[in-house]
Amino acid sequence: MRVVDKAFAYVTDGPRLLVFRHRDFPDAGLQVPAGTVQPGETPVDAVLREVREEAGLEAFLGARALGVVEFDARTIGKTELHRRQFFHLPIAGKPADSWRHYERHATESESAEALAFDFYWLPFVEAQALLCGDHGCLIDTLKSCPDRS
Repeated sequence: MRVVDKAFAYVTDGPRLLVFRHRDFPDAGLQVPAGTVQPGETPVDAVLREVREEAGLEAFLGARALGVVEFDARTIGKTELHRRQFFHLPIAGKPADSWRHYERHATESESAEALAFDFYWLPFVEAQALLCGDHGCLIDTLKSCPDRS
């Protein structure tokens, strides 16, 4: 099975975790910002890029590695093993309570419709219970992060 490196972001605002839903694909479930690590890219660079592209956020108080978890993607219809690298990104400043952000990949044509993501914050325990596809598997590690505001 092919192994694909992924970077996952636990963006926090105090005791709240940033989550989102795809506006046009509600069956995709509740997620955290994440994506594939590109060739030549470090996992931390990938996670910062994904948060910028998906959520429009760029200011954080650091990026702390939380751990690596392997995920059998056959459960979501892909014949791949995802090596997920999770990072804690405490947000700098006071974010909005919710917002919509449009992502357009550089490989898409100008006429391609951007993906609409609806972002909001949830308490850690609630997010852990609602996130899809094991996105919440390392939320418990956030309790021991000293740089959580």
